[in-house]
Amino acid sequence: MTTIVVAMGEKNEIGFNNQLLWHLPKDLKHFKDLTSGHPIIMGRKTYESIGKPLPNRTNIVVSRKKDWFQEGILIVGSIKEAVKFAKKIDENIFIIGGGNIYEQTIDIADKLEVTLVKADLEADTYFPKIDGKVWSKTNEVCHEKDEKNQYDFCFQTFEKMKSE
Repeated sequence: MTTIVVAMGEKNEIGFNNQLLWHLPKDLKHFKDLTSGHPIIMGRKTYESIGKPLPNRTNIVVSRKKDWFQEGILIVGSIKEAVKFAKKIDENIFIIGGGNIYEQTIDIADKLEVTLVKADLEADTYFPKIDGKVWSKTNEVCHEKDEKNQYDFCFQTFEKMKSE
């Protein structure tokens, strides 16, 4: 199962200047619970914005930069290569961004784990449109903002519909 994990605003915005647009501890815990123990695939810019390998996960980074190297991660040149390596480790793999990686993988994903943040913020990076003819929302749990989480948000699960 290939799952995309994304937090996005109401207009599909996901980032600005290579940073997330919000700080939501409940979402970070949700992300950790989903991905711990599994391979995660991300682009180089997403890795650089995180700044270090995420613990208890095999970190696979897609980069076209030939001379780029970081300790503790697997660097590959393509999504295809990343998926091949990840599947050798675990059948359940998670794609965690960024925008370019999401665009390249939305067609191969089986599931989307979306945190829909009730906000409209300035962004320069967006998640692709979720096509209602391809994806079916199978679960939604909403949370109101509180002293630690600055926006209302909903955890949504979408599963790819089987084509006839």
